[in-house]
Amino acid sequence: MVNLSQLLHDFWLEYWPHIALILSLVISIPTAIHAAMNKKEVRAAIGWVGIILLSPFAGSILYIIAGVNRVRQTQISELRDKQIKEYINYDTPVVTNLRQQFDEHLEALQTLGNQISYFQLRSGNHIQLLQGGDEAYPAMLDAIHQAEHSIALQSYIFDNDRIGQQFVEALVKAKQRGVSVRVLIDAIGVRYSHPPVHRLLRKHGITCALFMSIPLLPLSFFKRPYANLRSHRKILIVDGRIAFTGGMNIREGFCSEFTNNNPAKDTHFSFQGPVVLQLMSTFAHDWEFTTNETLNYDFWCACTWDTPLPQVPARCVRSGPDRFLASTHSMLQGAFAVAQRHIRIQSPYFLPDQVLMGALNTAARRGVRVDIVIPKKNNLQLVSRAMLAQINEVIEAGCHVWMATGSFNHSKLITIDGQWSYVGSSNLDPRSLRLNFELDVEIYCRDIAQQIEQAIDEEIYSAEALSLEKLAQIPFKQRLINRIIWLASPYL
Repeated sequence: MVNLSQLLHDFWLEYWPHIALILSLVISIPTAIHAAMNKKEVRAAIGWVGIILLSPFAGSILYIIAGVNRVRQTQISELRDKQIKEYINYDTPVVTNLRQQFDEHLEALQTLGNQISYFQLRSGNHIQLLQGGDEAYPAMLDAIHQAEHSIALQSYIFDNDRIGQQFVEALVKAKQRGVSVRVLIDAIGVRYSHPPVHRLLRKHGITCALFMSIPLLPLSFFKRPYANLRSHRKILIVDGRIAFTGGMNIREGFCSEFTNNNPAKDTHFSFQGPVVLQLMSTFAHDWEFTTNETLNYDFWCACTWDTPLPQVPARCVRSGPDRFLASTHSMLQGAFAVAQRHIRIQSPYFLPDQVLMGALNTAARRGVRVDIVIPKKNNLQLVSRAMLAQINEVIEAGCHVWMATGSFNHSKLITIDGQWSYVGSSNLDPRSLRLNFELDVEIYCRDIAQQIEQAIDEEIYSAEALSLEKLAQIPFKQRLINRIIWLASPYL
């Protein structure tokens, strides 16, 4: 009698290389075709196709997990792409003529923004710059304490530490007063502290949700592998009248009180005026995407404001791996192209792609002064090494690069010609520009630009200039390691 198991065993021993080859072709060829047809950047397409073909099984699995933008490719896109309502107050009309207050070339930026952002540039906004947690957190907590009917809070990181517990306490008291509260935290960012703060919020009855929650089971993970697509937005809106946004998460490391007067630095902004409605629209869209709850705009947004002077034009710019992909990338490319005198950039993670580096380099060669401030000591060492691997390209073109000393600065700030500012959550790295959901605000105001420039110039005053000579002094082994890390920069 023929032993079937023995026959199968013998067949496998003799033909397993052929079986493996056929399986690798069946798996890798469709996957490589998908990468070639869907990746918009030629370098990304070549890289993924190469990985898939050289390592058919591991490469294909890696592409399925990290390479496919499911926010655009699955039914999630139907939720993300719903028409978003901008709650409009017609007492603050769309800005139509910037020449009365600003240089003529800034009109091109307004035109660009009209094409990129769903929101219109509107005047009537009062904006205040808040330096660090010592200024931002008290202002935010005070607004929460004074809330009368609604609080919407969104953050990438919301730590369950001493400052985080102050926010929880303030939110609980607001809820007890009858205020409607919604809290949205990124599902990865919430894990930066333990136990995570959303458990404490829910314990006290605060309505809280996690953006792109990641299932723990492996099979579930393959159904919803969103670990690479995070909400990096930071928004607080109180009573639809006052809002806060910028680069600051909720962490005690930004407070002098909890760091022996040596906090990390960051910059946040408070807003009053029509831009608050744009921030609320952004939050409401993310909240509905996460929870399927539609927030009533008549309740969550104010119709009138008692906005103090001065009042300036501003608008929100959303970006993310949905239909707003590359919004910030396009805005910055245009801003660098129209700059005539001075570009100032402060970024903790400066890893622009070749297009943005080309725009900066071209500006420098046109005679525009370009100052770029990065931290000397970074909280992400891999990113710091990758930055050093490519920073020579902007220095060679004539840009001035400064390594800020002292406490780590997490600020994301850009000014053009002392009149236009771009602030918010976006870093100048591939993750912010293509993978994260980000929120920024463009501001047309000489006074705000001057305040930002002063903050950047203060960093430059005590910073170390980075030159090609200093880069050449880095040992070859370290430069090689930096370059290898730089190869993975799209996923750092």
